[in-house]
Amino acid sequence: MSKIFTPTNQIRLTNVAVVRIKKGGKRFEIACYKNKVVSWREKIEKDIDEVLQTHTIFTNVSKGQVAKKEDLIKAFGKEDETEICKEILTKGELQVSDKERNAHLETVLKDIATTVADKCINPDTKRPYPVSIIEKAMKDVHFSVKPNRNAKQQVCLIDPGSYRGVDEIVQSFSGPRTGGAKLELLSLKEVAEGEEIM
Repeated sequence: MSKIFTPTNQIRLTNVAVVRIKKGGKRFEIACYKNKVVSWREKIEKDIDEVLQTHTIFTNVSKGQVAKKEDLIKAFGKEDETEICKEILTKGELQVSDKERNAHLETVLKDIATTVADKCINPDTKRPYPVSIIEKAMKDVHFSVKPNRNAKQQVCLIDPGSYRGVDEIVQSFSGPRTGGAKLELLSLKEVAEGEEIM
C-alpha cells in the first residue's frame, strides 16, 4: 500500500475572505474572516487576531502557497508578518465570491426599488407603486447597480430646472407598448447627503 504524499509547504484554508495586494511585481494575499475586514477598516475591530485566520502571507490563499520571506522583505521592506498583514488589510483589495457579489447586488437593487417606490405614486390609483413592479422595471431596463455605493447614492438626483428636459425624455419613451408614461412633480425637497444635494 503506497503512502499519500502531502506537501508540507502548503496550507489549505477554506471559507475565507481573501485580501489581495500587488507589490514589487508580485501578488500577496492574506486569509481573513469574512465580516471582519470591513470592521477593521472602519476601526470597529481593533484585535488583528479576530480578523486574520492566520498571520501567514500567501502568494495564493486558495492553493495554500506561502510567500517567500525574501519576497516580503523586497516588496514591503520588513519581515514582520503581522505588520505586513496590517498593511495588506488597509491597502489591499477584498476578494468576494460571485455568489456573495450577486447577493449583495440583489440586496442593493431591492433597496433602490424600495426608495423609488417610496417617492413615486401611480397617478391612476393615487397609491404608491409596489416595490416588485419597480424591481421588475429596473431589471427590464438592465439597471446597473454600482457595488461600492449604497442605495440612496444610486437613485438619480435631478435639478428642478431640468424638469422639462426629463419630461421630454419620459414622453419619448411612452407609447402603446409601455402603457404611456407621465412625469408629475408632487413636491420639492432639499436633502443634504454627504456631498450631494437633492
